[in-house]
Amino acid sequence: MNIPTLEAITAETVTTGRLKSRVLFSGSDEGTPVLFLHGNLSSATWFEEVMVSLPDGYWGIAPDQRGFGGANPDRKIDATRGMGDLADDVAALLDHLDIKKAHIVGNSMGGNVAWRLLVDYPDRLLTVTQVDPGSPFGYGCTKDVEGTPCFDDFAGSGAGLINPELLRLLSAGDRSLDSQFSPRAALRMLVYKPPFIPEREEELLSASLSTHLGEQDYPGDKTPSPNWPFVAPGLWGINNALSPKYAGDIEALFAAEPKLNILWLRGSHDLAVSDSSASDVGTLGAMGLLPGWPGAEIYPSQPMLGQIRAVLDKYAAAGGSYQEIVIQDAAHAPYLEQLQVFNEAFHEHIGR
Repeated sequence: MNIPTLEAITAETVTTGRLKSRVLFSGSDEGTPVLFLHGNLSSATWFEEVMVSLPDGYWGIAPDQRGFGGANPDRKIDATRGMGDLADDVAALLDHLDIKKAHIVGNSMGGNVAWRLLVDYPDRLLTVTQVDPGSPFGYGCTKDVEGTPCFDDFAGSGAGLINPELLRLLSAGDRSLDSQFSPRAALRMLVYKPPFIPEREEELLSASLSTHLGEQDYPGDKTPSPNWPFVAPGLWGINNALSPKYAGDIEALFAAEPKLNILWLRGSHDLAVSDSSASDVGTLGAMGLLPGWPGAEIYPSQPMLGQIRAVLDKYAAAGGSYQEIVIQDAAHAPYLEQLQVFNEAFHEHIGR
């Protein structure tokens, strides 16, 4: 799928030692590199407005990550490594571009990749900007700020809970609003704060529709479970990789050196990453939308914001630093909805 880019964006096919993919660039390669990592069901296209509004002296870089957009479809995500494949892809891209260190910006799933980079490649990072990132403990099936799993097999996380109608419409390339589960409707409900509609909605929708689909891609495979909601993570694809089952030991983050300065930006009305996420099975169970919910004591909504804050507090106590900024009147992609407000905080952070 050939998605039109903004005039100041250059799209290139880049082949590293790990992955061939489409990579977007802005600015001069003589500038300080800023690498953008997109979220789930999206691609590098989502960051174009931020890239072209970077101050002079910065080089914007945004790859289509493994499993998405123009990335080689033969390269699958080994979910048992968590974000390991995607983090290693980032390091390989930095090597290919002869970049020693870069500022990293991660949104949603891209934020999960950034957590992993902080563990595996902290010496390659200048700063980290987390934009409505996924929890460092992964997505789903954890009940408190320590990341305690609801069940030992992490039932309720992974690929098995993706709505089948959304999958059908993604596969059909549906661009309509005929169903509440169409890709366009899902973006308008979960990603943007109504009534906001992005000026380049068609390009953003095309990016979502370019997600690689299948049992080794999106959503991935699944495993039956005796625990509610009776499905546990499989072995392949991004949604399984996001499961807390494969998130790794959070203590490695606190031990990693050098420590970085982290900016946490989040939309005030984010429904995707919150303490009562609209797509979390604990939330859906409490609302009566998933039958058999065992109750809040056994399976509450994942306290995602509380988990992020608790982890960042411990990271700061171990020698790092962070700042949390809430962008008002924005949801899961505040850089689209409130670009000027976003840039004020972001540009100050990377220029510090």
